[in-house]
Amino acid sequence: MVDHNLIKSLGVTDEEVQRQISAALGGEYSLDVLGQTIQEKASPQPGTVLTGHIVSVVGNDVVVEVGLKSEGTVDVGEFEDPSDIQVGQQVEVLLEEVESDSGLVVLSKRKADRIRGWERVLEKNKEGDIIRGTVTRKIKGGLLVDIGVPAFLPASQVDIRRPADIGEYVGQTIDAKILKIDQERRNIVVSRRKLIEERRAEAKSKLLAEVEEGQVRRGVVKNLADFGAFIDLGGLDGLLHITDMSWGRIGHPSDMLKVDQEIEVQVLAVDRQKEKIALGLKQRTESPWQRVEEKYPVGTKVRGTVVNIMAYGVFVKLEDGLEGLVHISEMSWTRRLNHPSEIISVGDEVEVVVLEIDKDKQEISLGMKQAEVNPWTLVKEKYPPGTVISGVVRNLTNYGAFVEIEEGIDGLLHVSDLSWTRKIGHPSEVLRKGQDLQCVVLAVDEEKMRVALGLKQLTEDPWLRSIPEHYVPGQIVKGKVTKLTNFGVFVELEEDLEGLLHVSELADHKVDNPQDVVKVDQEIEVKILRVDSEERKIGLSLKRAQWAAEEGARPEAPTPEQPKRRGGLEGDTGLAGEEPAEPIQPQDAEQPPQEGAPQEGPQDA
Repeated sequence: MVDHNLIKSLGVTDEEVQRQISAALGGEYSLDVLGQTIQEKASPQPGTVLTGHIVSVVGNDVVVEVGLKSEGTVDVGEFEDPSDIQVGQQVEVLLEEVESDSGLVVLSKRKADRIRGWERVLEKNKEGDIIRGTVTRKIKGGLLVDIGVPAFLPASQVDIRRPADIGEYVGQTIDAKILKIDQERRNIVVSRRKLIEERRAEAKSKLLAEVEEGQVRRGVVKNLADFGAFIDLGGLDGLLHITDMSWGRIGHPSDMLKVDQEIEVQVLAVDRQKEKIALGLKQRTESPWQRVEEKYPVGTKVRGTVVNIMAYGVFVKLEDGLEGLVHISEMSWTRRLNHPSEIISVGDEVEVVVLEIDKDKQEISLGMKQAEVNPWTLVKEKYPPGTVISGVVRNLTNYGAFVEIEEGIDGLLHVSDLSWTRKIGHPSEVLRKGQDLQCVVLAVDEEKMRVALGLKQLTEDPWLRSIPEHYVPGQIVKGKVTKLTNFGVFVELEEDLEGLLHVSELADHKVDNPQDVVKVDQEIEVKILRVDSEERKIGLSLKRAQWAAEEGARPEAPTPEQPKRRGGLEGDTGLAGEEPAEPIQPQDAEQPPQEGAPQEGPQDA
């Protein structure tokens, strides 16, 4: 609107002003039309960024004067720090709306900042540039980064290895590379991963050019696996294998390291073609095997901790990185162990003796029993040969019985030492497991830790006196056929005592099959030809007994009536009154051939 009173006060008429305006603008313009046009052109439109100053703060509204008919308001939350708001402070705001009826002006500082920031970003940056910003919040698919304006950082572009929770980056200041700028949508996409990869590529080239075996370098633990840890050396990850972490035993790399930990490692090997670096941590300290022979000489008694149990023995830790094996055979002097766990557990502290050291193979042989007194050194003194002992049958085998003399000390009662006269095929024929028994100590082998026992030795050998006295060559005796062979017949003279009737002594004629002459269990009279105490054999003859009967010249027996039991036979062997299961066959032995008789096979007596 034109103020005509102001024009009159200047002493200029309206007509003069009209002529001056027409001359200047080259047209017919009235003062009112021109004033309205100027006023319309001077009024800012919504979407315009205006500069104003703060007039006051009323509640949550900041009143800003921007040169319009009325003042505008900005929500206090649009200021970064409301405590810094001061009256008179100059601010840039965006004119969002002018209410024509109420004249209310709606302003936004945040949108104005965003527009100015966008303009500044476009002025200074382009796609491919590196920018720095602060991660403000986590959104769907990634993060928002404030670089003057919000930029989108996709989750896949946060790091080389996608983190488990990208929210950990909120509040952090990061460097990133601009991937894309969309001016129409005012959208910027950035990548931290791209920047890291480019920087790592440069660092990798530099690292591979200067890294050498034996170097000590600093690195950061980036990842842990069952087999080791990956260490970032600055451009390239090296592998620190679990076996190169410590001289001692490690269950998992996490026992020693954690992600993002900074450590010093030694370069063990470099493969530049495959871009691989092997690292070591334990190599930075002296190996405990270096002076093991000086520290643990053979014969040394030391204490250690059981760290592992296997079927063949246990591993004992002497110190970090130094373990020895106690073989199951070196665990006890007396106990026969099926498994080490019968007497020991992981974590037990034990006393051991160093038996052998192989420094090249890094092996130590240890013994547990050597740390104790060997009870076998006392056995020979306690149980000299001839000692009668009482024991318990602990186990039966094909070749004999093991008798427990005392706890941990067993003696072997061989099957051949069970009876003087009976041939026993298996000890179960006369013994049972758990049976109390008296035996005689025959021999003690301290070196082999063996005790030989005898049962028959409790009585006199009947072949020394009893049998020779009761069975005299030329005597006619009765017996029962027990077994037929191709070379003769075994005849039981009394319980557990047999003689051999050779095939040549069955009849005057040649006998091809003994069964043609006698039968098993048949009672017959035979003549004693000889008694061999050394060979423990009695030779018999059927035909000679028959000759004597025919001639009526059967002699009276020169010895007392045959006893059913003799001193030194099975009835007095200490078997607690048990009768043998069945008679045994005497050992086979050759008999000199009879004159005029065919020689068919060995003769037993």
